[in-house]
Amino acid sequence: GAVIKADDNVEKTEDEEKEDRAAQSLLNKLIRSNLVDTTNQVEVLQRDPTSPLYSVKSFEELRLKPQLLQGVYAMGFNRPSKIQENALPMMLAEPPQNLIAQSQSGTGKTAAFVLAMLSRVDPGNKYPQCLCLSPTYELALQTGKVIEQMGKFYPELKLAYAVRGNKLERGQKISEQIVIGTPGTVLDWCSKLKFIDPKKIKVFVLDEADVMIATQGHQDQSIRIQRMLPRDCQMLLFSATFEDSVWKFAQKVVPDPNIIKLKREEETLDTIKQYYVLCNNRDEKFQALCNIYGAITIAQAMIFCHTRKTAAWLAAELSKEGHQVALLSGEMMVEQRAAVIERFREGKEKVLVTTNVCARGIDVEQVSVVINFDLPVDKDGNPDNETYLHRIGRTGRFGKRGLAINMVDSKHSMNILNRIQEHFNKKINKLDTDDLDEIEKITN
Repeated sequence: GAVIKADDNVEKTEDEEKEDRAAQSLLNKLIRSNLVDTTNQVEVLQRDPTSPLYSVKSFEELRLKPQLLQGVYAMGFNRPSKIQENALPMMLAEPPQNLIAQSQSGTGKTAAFVLAMLSRVDPGNKYPQCLCLSPTYELALQTGKVIEQMGKFYPELKLAYAVRGNKLERGQKISEQIVIGTPGTVLDWCSKLKFIDPKKIKVFVLDEADVMIATQGHQDQSIRIQRMLPRDCQMLLFSATFEDSVWKFAQKVVPDPNIIKLKREEETLDTIKQYYVLCNNRDEKFQALCNIYGAITIAQAMIFCHTRKTAAWLAAELSKEGHQVALLSGEMMVEQRAAVIERFREGKEKVLVTTNVCARGIDVEQVSVVINFDLPVDKDGNPDNETYLHRIGRTGRFGKRGLAINMVDSKHSMNILNRIQEHFNKKINKLDTDDLDEIEKITN
């Protein structure tokens, strides 16, 4: 793919960018042991504004088949999450309605669309009736696990994976009612190999659309699959972000949709104290970090670096000084990353050194200090305000006080910091590392 320049040390191809997004998504699924209670307000735009807006506060109100209700409770869902309250009545309505929904990881959207699929299936018919597309093999398996858990008490429902490597005999027809897979293989199964009769599909789910369209070819394959489906097939599309490209794609594959959007979270930095430390070079930054370190290890801290190389160097240097640190980096397998985050969450390591890639969506309640060893910049070297908010938002969560320390090592990075201050209209004070009482007060 085209090369996206991040900085001199790192060049990322578009494929790697996509890999990051898919890996991030998978990571979030692995580390979420429970639903995230988002404070985001949900905005619902109905296709038919005259029909009453209907949301539910309990799963009983949905009049599910008893074996599905049993499955939902067995998974530990006691009541619907924010997105489920609004999405489920729409997804389960008669006649079926199409839906485009924005939802972050951990909001219960997989469980919501799985419930919709399982509700629409006629177990007496031994052919595919629901089709779910995932961007990668691993993400397809994760969704499959949810289907298996939720359908535990519904044994006549069967699931097939349309993923590369799952070889079937030519001319064979599939008897499983639900098929989950990646776009290329699903397209082959529908058109070339004719394992699936697309005209019999009742529900079509496009999951992680933002990750999907970052992959060359997936977008066209998804559109080609959608065109084979019957007109009354229910189309459900989910995406964590609603950038223009995702939006255009969604409108192509989902006719007459209801839309559920998350209103943007209020940007709040009120509970977070922000400082900067002036240094001349990387070694001075490291020295300053060591000075601060004694004060911060009382609490848990995350340290952000711009590149994998810097993160690896910093973690190694801190370890040499005898500090307990964990490193989270893009080249680790997703399962390894999940294990590192678990250890950090359990407090086995007090400090986590990481890059942006790994920063998204990691909620560890005990984090009270975030250090930007490198300030966040976009690929053109401009301040990345959203990432800044994202990073320092790891602290000061749940109404607690938090602390953010920014390392500045050049005129250029001071300029970046000034622009970040202007953007958030918040003054960032200089911290003298000789005077660490303030830090101790916050972290104790």
